[in-house]
Amino acid sequence: MIKKYQKRTTRVSAIRDAIIDLRRTLREYWLLFSNNMLGITGLLMLGIFVAIAITAPQLAPYDEWEMGVCKPFEPPSAVHLFGCDELGRDLFTLFLYGTRVSLIVGIVAALISTMIGGAIGIVAGYTGGKIDSLLMRITDTFLSIPAIVLMIILAALLGPSFVNIIIVIAILTWPPIARIVRSQVLSVKEHPYIEAARAVGAGSLRIMTRHILPNVMPILFANMILQISNAIIAEAALSFLGLGDPHTTSWGMILHYAHVSGAIAAGYWWYVIPPGLGILFLVLSFVLIGYALDEIVNPRLRRA
Repeated sequence: MIKKYQKRTTRVSAIRDAIIDLRRTLREYWLLFSNNMLGITGLLMLGIFVAIAITAPQLAPYDEWEMGVCKPFEPPSAVHLFGCDELGRDLFTLFLYGTRVSLIVGIVAALISTMIGGAIGIVAGYTGGKIDSLLMRITDTFLSIPAIVLMIILAALLGPSFVNIIIVIAILTWPPIARIVRSQVLSVKEHPYIEAARAVGAGSLRIMTRHILPNVMPILFANMILQISNAIIAEAALSFLGLGDPHTTSWGMILHYAHVSGAIAAGYWWYVIPPGLGILFLVLSFVLIGYALDEIVNPRLRRA
């Protein structure tokens, strides 16, 4: 009974210490991040887009699918800030709702991609040998083929769907993350505390999840932020090519409809520039945040 109580007390104490260490680490990272002007700029830009995505139904003057509210291809005015499309839909409304889809696709696809790449990188780096060689050869195969080509093929085979777009982007963008994580794991697994964990009988799974994963987590998070920007661009490209979900409004789908309706050739700039700038600035916000986080987790990149 006393031994059980002691084990429970030890476990609770370990959890409490881990939480304290996590808070301390996050506080140190935030102090470094708050002094990085690029990171703060990116965070402010991202905050604006997140606010737009959350409040889109309240900000939008019309329903997402409401047609005939204005003349086809009507230019911007005080009533219709971004003009109208070929069906008489308000483009400002479509832009607001498109923010949601672009954000969701980017974040979810990048999260799945990071989980896949992180898991493969940790397993390959820690186990080494034949498993490492096999996993890295698979990774190299994916890296040798242009991702956008495979995305187009898989998206065409799976069909136009919001979920399919996320799956296609996620399963084809993990190789760079796997490579980065593996290189970090090769260094981490040589530390004395890893040897100590093996000496007390800790299994490989426990070492990878309890000791190695926390050490590569900052790099994983920084790369996931950068991966979100790649996923947003990939979604826009696939949607522009007509492989996106026609039942959801994204900035890529707006550009697709602009191309199909002849708006680009006719010079109706208001149909193209707003979603194009939306993609540009949303991607830029994640890139700025990613670079700032990269400087934090890699001291050699920090400015003097």
